[in-house]
Amino acid sequence: MFYHLNGTVTELEPGLAVIDCGGVGFAVNTTANTLGQLHTGKPAKLYICEQVREDAFELFGFATLGEKKCFEMLISVSGVGPKAAIAILSVNTPEHVCMAVLGDDERALTAASGVGKRLAQRIILELKDKMGKQAESLAGTGVTPAAPAAGDKTAMGDVMSALTVLGYSRAECAAAVRGLDLESMTVEDAIRAALRNMMK
Repeated sequence: MFYHLNGTVTELEPGLAVIDCGGVGFAVNTTANTLGQLHTGKPAKLYICEQVREDAFELFGFATLGEKKCFEMLISVSGVGPKAAIAILSVNTPEHVCMAVLGDDERALTAASGVGKRLAQRIILELKDKMGKQAESLAGTGVTPAAPAAGDKTAMGDVMSALTVLGYSRAECAAAVRGLDLESMTVEDAIRAALRNMMK
């Protein structure tokens, strides 16, 4: 199983990068956001997700772990294939996808080629539920970075869990939630605010 590829970019095409690792060129499907960070002849490191079928073995690569995790969450939704997930992440960052899910923003998802209203609604429904379940499973695992005020513990745990699901480290999560007034915010509003802080 591939975790990441670290080599030299030899070719770039729409939706595809070829990474030379020790003389072997790996064709990696990727997003427009990741392609924008790659340059022919320059070194690159891509986090890899494999897709194995009877008739194909494909590699999907991403510049960040957050983008990879978001891709994996998207393809876990029934009806969302790798091409649709790549399309979504080519017009949205992982943070924007999370905010679209939490904010029921279908437009952000339907902006991607091949993603219609029904599929966008299914993504929002399933991922919002999945994020909630993962937040519950992460609760009480020591994810919270600091000792919050007594009334903030549940909200802090939920916010930290949601950010952790997206692949952020504890230090990044701690910096993003620092200064948020969790007592006066809903969990969804707090997550949105933390994501906005990360995007600054």
